[in-house]
Amino acid sequence: MEHIAQERYSTLVDEKLRYTLVTKDNLIFNTRYEGNPKAGKVKVPVRDTEVEVKQYDKQNGAAISTGSTTYFDINIDIDEAVNEMIDGYDAASVPDGITAERLDSAGYSLGLSMDTKSVRALEETAGITVAASKTACTDSTAYKQVLAAKRVQSRMGVPNDGKRWLLASPEFMEVLLTDDRFVKQGDLSQELVQSGVVGRIAGYNVFESNNTMFEDSKLVSGKKTTTEFICGHPNWCHRVQEWSVPVAVKNLTNEYIGSSAVQGRKVYGIGISKPQTVYVKRVEA
Repeated sequence: MEHIAQERYSTLVDEKLRYTLVTKDNLIFNTRYEGNPKAGKVKVPVRDTEVEVKQYDKQNGAAISTGSTTYFDINIDIDEAVNEMIDGYDAASVPDGITAERLDSAGYSLGLSMDTKSVRALEETAGITVAASKTACTDSTAYKQVLAAKRVQSRMGVPNDGKRWLLASPEFMEVLLTDDRFVKQGDLSQELVQSGVVGRIAGYNVFESNNTMFEDSKLVSGKKTTTEFICGHPNWCHRVQEWSVPVAVKNLTNEYIGSSAVQGRKVYGIGISKPQTVYVKRVEA
C-alpha cells in the first residue's frame, strides 16, 4: 500500500511540475536516453547528418555507408529533495487537504528550480552562439534580431520543422507584443496553447520565461548581462529526470513526536549536445 501511495504522490507532483515548467519536455528539451539515470550517467543518441542518398548502379548496386549517429553522455548530477514537516499528524492521519496542498507546492517548487537550472544551461554552456549585438532591442530592431537568429540556425542545419523555439524574457516579450508580425496566442491552435506557447514569430514557437538571466554581474566581467531571448531546437537540448526516492508522507523518527513529512528526491541532468545551435541574444551594459 505504501508503494502504491508513493507512485500516486510522485505522479501528482510530476503533473504539477510539468504544468509549472516553461522549458517543457519534448518542446524545449528532448527526453531520449539510454541507460539508468540512477546510475549517475546516461547516453543520448545524436545525429548530425541525414542518411546519404547515392546514385544507384544497376550492375553494382550502391556502395554501403556507415551511420553517423553518435552518443552524448549526460551526467545525472543534479539531486534535489523535498522534505517538509507536517506537525501534529502522523503519516496515517494527515488530512487529504493538507497532503494535496503540500504535493502541489512540492511540484511547483521543483518545477521552478528545474526551469532555472535548465535556462542557465542554455545561457552558459560553452560553445553556444551569442548574437553580435549587445544592445537592447527596440520596436524597430526586435524582428530583425529574430530574423538574424533564424538565418544563423538555418545555416547550421537546424530543422525548420515547426519545432524551433524561442524563450523570451519579459522585457523582450513586451517589445514583441507591439509587433504586427507576432502571431498572438489567440490565433494559435489549441494544441500549441495547451503546450504553453504564447505566440509565434519567424517560424519560432515563443515561450515567455522570467527565469532568464537579468543584470548578472558574473558571466561577463565588468558588465551586467541580461538575456533577451534564446532560440533552439529540441534535437540537441537534452534533459533526463527520474525519482531517486519517490514522494511519500513518512513518519518522523526524531524529536518531533507525532509528526510526519512530505519527502522525496529527484535526480536529473541537463546537456546540450551541439551548443552552437543554441542562439542567445543578450544585453551587456
